[in-house]
Amino acid sequence: MRTAMLAVKWIIFFATAFLSILSALLMVTRRNAIHSALWLVVTFFCVGIIYLILGAQFIAFAQLIVYAGAIVMLIVFVIMLIHLEKEAYHARKFTGGKIVAFFVTIILFLEIVAASISFQTGGQKGIYTPEALASAGNVQSVGTVLYGQYLFPFEIASILLLIGIVGAVILAKRRKD
Repeated sequence: MRTAMLAVKWIIFFATAFLSILSALLMVTRRNAIHSALWLVVTFFCVGIIYLILGAQFIAFAQLIVYAGAIVMLIVFVIMLIHLEKEAYHARKFTGGKIVAFFVTIILFLEIVAASISFQTGGQKGIYTPEALASAGNVQSVGTVLYGQYLFPFEIASILLLIGIVGAVILAKRRKD
């Protein structure tokens, strides 16, 4: 029974990973920005499912809420507000982009292969072993690290977000006046 469950997990993992890669490729190859944003949503959902399979429930739901929800809606609103014209899609001046993209892809692939070959398991164990995570919970572990060890960077990030929100409100008020 346990091996059957493990096999189902692997099948779901590989199917979701394949769909994630396929939707990411479709996202970057679409000429219509709205279609690209929709493929981005599919990619984010697939990554969220992969996080769930790997046992990171908090990260999975944060991925779905923050990225698939808020960020993609922001992208769609920006696309709708700037009114991309059909001519803007065809106004590409740099024709060597595909050649550069091909070589960058080859370099990144070779880096992934090199990292996979040199990967070593069995490094130094941290305080969050799988047993500790199972007893304490994923969310509690993330909260402990986030509000303990990384409290100062978390507060700086929240202040920067607050400044950005206040700045956006001020700019929006000026445009109305």
